Amino acid sequence: MSRLPLAAATIFLSCLPAHASDQWLPVREISLEVQTGSPLDFSPLLPNETIDAGHRLIAGPTGQLAFAEAPEKPVRMLCASLAWSPASGGFPDHDGADRYARQLALHGYNIARLHFTDASLMFGRQEDFDFDPETVDRIHYLLAALKRNGIHWIMDGLSSPRGAYGGYDDRWDASGNLKLQLHFDEEAFAHWRTLQEKFLARINPYTGVAPIRDEALALVILANENGIEFDGVVHDRPGKPPYDPALALPFNRWLQKRYASTEALAKAWGDLEDDERLEAASVKLPADRYADTPRLRDLQAFIVEVERSSAARMSKTLRDLGYKGLISTYNNWPTVQTGLSRRDLEAVTMNTYHDWVGGYSPGSSLLQASSIADSANYVRMVAAARWFGKPFVVSEYDHLFWNRYRYEAGLVMPAYAALQGWDVLCRHGHGPIALAYGEPYPHKKAMLPYAIALDPVARAGETLAALVYRRGDVATSGITIPFAVRGEDDLGEDMQAREPEQLTDLALVGRIGLKRSDPSRLEIGVAQPRNQASADILAEFRDIGILPAGNATDIERGLYESDTGEIVLQRATGQLRVATPSTEAAAFSSLREPIDLGILRIERSDGNGLVALSALDTPATLANSRRFLLIFATDAQNTGMIFRDSEEKVITDFGRLPVLIRKGEVDLSLSRSAVKWKLSPIGLDGTVHSPVESGAGPISFRLSNDAPDGPTTYFLLEFE
Repeated sequence: MSRLPLAAATIFLSCLPAHASDQWLPVREISLEVQTGSPLDFSPLLPNETIDAGHRLIAGPTGQLAFAEAPEKPVRMLCASLAWSPASGGFPDHDGADRYARQLALHGYNIARLHFTDASLMFGRQEDFDFDPETVDRIHYLLAALKRNGIHWIMDGLSSPRGAYGGYDDRWDASGNLKLQLHFDEEAFAHWRTLQEKFLARINPYTGVAPIRDEALALVILANENGIEFDGVVHDRPGKPPYDPALALPFNRWLQKRYASTEALAKAWGDLEDDERLEAASVKLPADRYADTPRLRDLQAFIVEVERSSAARMSKTLRDLGYKGLISTYNNWPTVQTGLSRRDLEAVTMNTYHDWVGGYSPGSSLLQASSIADSANYVRMVAAARWFGKPFVVSEYDHLFWNRYRYEAGLVMPAYAALQGWDVLCRHGHGPIALAYGEPYPHKKAMLPYAIALDPVARAGETLAALVYRRGDVATSGITIPFAVRGEDDLGEDMQAREPEQLTDLALVGRIGLKRSDPSRLEIGVAQPRNQASADILAEFRDIGILPAGNATDIERGLYESDTGEIVLQRATGQLRVATPSTEAAAFSSLREPIDLGILRIERSDGNGLVALSALDTPATLANSRRFLLIFATDAQNTGMIFRDSEEKVITDFGRLPVLIRKGEVDLSLSRSAVKWKLSPIGLDGTVHSPVESGAGPISFRLSNDAPDGPTTYFLLEFE
């Protein structure tokens, strides 16, 4: 293990805020490369298949991802988000790519999403499509390295609103309207098409085939977050009309096809102004996107038609270039309107965040709220956007730094993603891992939002996700609860309308998703209009035997138990408990009494956090294993972080390295005994250090993350 010299450690400690010097422990590791064969090397537990024609990812007969040679067998894909920019170091050189790809495989990743590649290709370039040759080479080599390690690819057809236009230095910002223009402007569409031809259809010299024809390319997201309404919200500015004038003429032409005359339109809307004439194409766009009107209802219907047509046209372009993989788009916003736009896609992709942060500048803020306190609403929102019968991909999610409850993300999202049977899970960041602390790039000098690689809490969560989600420790629900969708009839006057929260909480019990259906013929599920209550639906499930009679779900009390019995969320106590044959875990904001998970019992804790015990042997069962990974995550901050308020909601200065882990202790016991047992801290690089606890017979100990070789989130428990 790389270890800081004593003098350096003394300097770091002297830099800590006075009130925190005994509460926060500086991380000592420099190298973060996991050692082969260490307890954090998951490649034996989660081996990646060689990518070839038989291991091309397809949609199986039930709509779940599968390999072409075994279409009946669903596969779960743990995704590495690669959203690099010059500020985070950019794409690595060849040696770095080899090391990085190998590390991803060791961590349990089997698919990667490349995001904002267009921005990287065009960084500093002045002419259209004048890609930086070194960046092209590095991307090509990285793709080949990922493939060699059995890691498939997801790629955006467009990430940056600047596309491949030359002369811009704001490629990672929301500036530019190319995503909107794609729907209406022929030149913009031609630009997008040329971008696919010049990058995706370009031969990769390290694989011998263009990415668009490579078996490793599993999914193309046509354009990231390119919904028309969302684009308008992103570009909202005081004093500016809510809708771009580019929508006006196409909207008028659409209205002309729908209504016979101005009089017919006036009768339907009831609010036409004197200068609005359908025949003159002078009907105005809504003046307020948040004021519910019939005008907004028709605008939604218009947007649905445009977005479905755009997706079909862009998809055909990829097919004409030889692409055989899956295609998706409109990967955010779980509104009724966007749900209809996604109806005919081959796969559904969604982005979701808890306690969203707007940027890195001083004054950026978050709520410091628990995701368990709102019954995992960020999970439920996207669960209700899924269409049954199609692969479902969480292309971005995070419970963002510096939220002190973000230890929840490592259990909440992967546990419910597994329960829902989702196909891909991708926690967003510049990259999910780093090879070392201290890289000389602006976004690597401290932990930041949307940058999970340096955060020990987020990394512990991703480690647990590899087991809970990809390994399949949490079972998929046996209950399917369709939300009936009629079509345009489901649109109301509220542009922002989404599935009601009082119904999406069904996702905490069983699988939910959208399904085309005549509500009068819906035998089981959620009908239209959405005037039912979850409690009534679950009571019906109990009556007819779909839900076990002993299921403890009590919606009024905020208590939810999955139909499998493996997941229990208690909103009032801020606890999520998971108990499976292979992993037992709990995330808790308070611990007023012990948590008994079956094998593992959490007796006491001096603060909030995440505790998980997972079997490492094969077969992986807690009842029979002799080696266990124990995860204990509390909180982490940067050295010298400064906030504007005592609740630490508003940031003034993100501080610097080293990362500090909040000191914590828990008292644990197991219902198993052993002739001899020992507990050893594991460094963040996988190094197993000398035991800190040992014994014979019953297993009970106090676990502190203040280990002799430095603070950590990982421990190895071994039986003799």
